[in-house]
Amino acid sequence: MPVSRLAHIAPIGVEQMGDLADSLKDPEVLRLENLDTDLRPPPAALDDTRRAVDDDAANSYLPFFGLDSLRQQAAALVGRQSGQQYSWKTECIISAGGLSGVLNVLLATLEPGDEVLMTDPIYVGLINRVRLAGGVPRFVPLVPSAAGWRLDLAALAAIDPGPVRAALLMSPSMPTGAVFNQEEWQALIDFCRRADAWLINDAAMERILYDGRQVIHPASFAGMRERVITIGAASKEYRMIGWRVGWVVGPAAIVADVARASISNVVCQVGIAMGAVAAAIAAPDDGIAASVAEWQARRDVLLGELRDFAVVPPHGGWSLLLDVAPLGLDGPAASRRLLEHGKIAATPMVNWGSARSGSYVRFVFANEPVARLRGIGERVRRALG
Repeated sequence: MPVSRLAHIAPIGVEQMGDLADSLKDPEVLRLENLDTDLRPPPAALDDTRRAVDDDAANSYLPFFGLDSLRQQAAALVGRQSGQQYSWKTECIISAGGLSGVLNVLLATLEPGDEVLMTDPIYVGLINRVRLAGGVPRFVPLVPSAAGWRLDLAALAAIDPGPVRAALLMSPSMPTGAVFNQEEWQALIDFCRRADAWLINDAAMERILYDGRQVIHPASFAGMRERVITIGAASKEYRMIGWRVGWVVGPAAIVADVARASISNVVCQVGIAMGAVAAAIAAPDDGIAASVAEWQARRDVLLGELRDFAVVPPHGGWSLLLDVAPLGLDGPAASRRLLEHGKIAATPMVNWGSARSGSYVRFVFANEPVARLRGIGERVRRALG
């Protein structure tokens, strides 16, 4: 029997699909199961990484809370996005990737049994971290339509704010690609005020937005600077997954508590990677705009290919969901058929939220070029009928 803290920790599903797809060693398999991308990091980041390999100072535990240069860049980045000013010395620390920052923030903000508001569907890795920290997920639905996903404002208004200590929110959300509009952000902020709750903003993909959408940062709303904790990462926007560097920016008192959790958890970041991330943030051309244009082109091809199926268009991010319930299938069955009969690796969304998530499979379009995505519609029709 597992220890009690692991009793409700669910498999992600990606690990099984990734291993299965790897084992086939078949180049014709479309790798849509995992959040990878084939687009390269900024050249300045690659150059700095090569330099750091021979830098003895980069081969160190110190400084525990991140290089000064990276803390300065990360604090300034969050400041630009939110319209606020943050002290890099007292209001920013560096984490070993974004999800390490998420766990440390949850450890610093939750008492056992506190509820955490989350959208549904949502990445199971976020749900698991809430539970590891002693929290209880409280889901508010995202409503699918042919036009995209929208937050269920009526369901949000019906939630008792009393037990909610934090809202862990992501826009664009994963795996749906839902992007909160002004009305939805305002409703979420009003809820956090009523609950006297932290708003934990997972900003890992905040600039991966399609169709001309613009970033709306929750700390930009009146009176929210002291309630919002922003967690960023180099993995998605800067295409630096293997560098394992993220950041936490927020009010000084809570960032000091997050630092205590951080130094007791992963301890420090990847030494040879931090300078590279600072260089990426500071680069005149970070490649984000060009990458977003390419990812949007891939999304558009995928939406066109799957137009005969129940696909919900994403407004941002790297993935979209296909609802297989109208085909009389559930996610695991559809995932098996897609791999066996269509050579498509796609992860079923079991455990990615409430029970309703089990009717979806996820297609990640960030790692396959347009040329390989063309014709996927025929593969899906062959596999699912």
